[in-house]
Amino acid sequence: MHTVYFDSPVSDEVRRDRLYNGQLFLYSPRPSMLALCEHARQMIAAAFAPLDPTQAQHQLSVEEFVAIAASLKPSFIHHPKSKQLIQKILEEYGYDLEKTYFDVPRLKIITSHAYLTAGVGYPFHPHRDTWYCAPPSQVNWWLPVYEFESESSMAFHPKYWNQAVKNSSSGFNYYEYNNTGRKNAAQHVKKDTRFQPRAEEFVDIDPQVRLVCEVGGVLLFSGAQMHSTVPNTSGHTRFSIDFRTVHLDDLIAKQGAPNIDNASTGTALRDFMRATDLAQLPEEVVALYEDTPPPEGELVFQPPVALAAY
Repeated sequence: MHTVYFDSPVSDEVRRDRLYNGQLFLYSPRPSMLALCEHARQMIAAAFAPLDPTQAQHQLSVEEFVAIAASLKPSFIHHPKSKQLIQKILEEYGYDLEKTYFDVPRLKIITSHAYLTAGVGYPFHPHRDTWYCAPPSQVNWWLPVYEFESESSMAFHPKYWNQAVKNSSSGFNYYEYNNTGRKNAAQHVKKDTRFQPRAEEFVDIDPQVRLVCEVGGVLLFSGAQMHSTVPNTSGHTRFSIDFRTVHLDDLIAKQGAPNIDNASTGTALRDFMRATDLAQLPEEVVALYEDTPPPEGELVFQPPVALAAY
């Protein structure tokens, strides 16, 4: 059974437990979330000026669009205000900021009618974030920047919550992806040749659940949820933001969603920052999830300004 909790007043502890059991949470607009949307809108509008960003794909070549997006995305991700606004969001939603860690907010751009299907506009096939080295206790936050429709949303595939899917996650190493896949995203325009973990057997996308919320609303779900990008047929480019949180106590206790089919190596935990002071997770906590020796050099992705981060 899968439940969508709408504006649920439960505590964060109860919410996390329900998320780890496959439930979904949807919230109405709140001031802190609206502030993040407005911050993103200002940056998007400036990047695409004088065009309407949601319609710019109809007036620009794919190469021109990619050039704008490739600069915009990392600029938003690494803007100091982006992190500050996430801290305000977690505070407003009642999180224990000393024990909550978050990663940078990513800006996703999904164009309409397959205008751009690679690199900075990559639409995701059915997948779990755990296939990409997400920890089992990861909670995903997803919010729209502009109004959107079901035809440009994200779909969940609940039948696979407890059903394993044969997949290629064993070929995915987080550290290699940081050094190649992420760094080279903007080079993929017509076709995306980066290795992405995907199902190696038929995935029945139906029944599927699509949730549509207002700007300033947010959707929370487990990183173990099977989900995909809905083929956008709305005629508008969809701009959305997602970020992720983990709770220190759950990491130490190894609590979280069940791992039924993930075989990726490495861990994304070094990307997370404490909500109070942006400190990284203690290495002894990260070591609990280190299933492969980390390579020498930088372990946290730092993209050149000119390249898209995800």
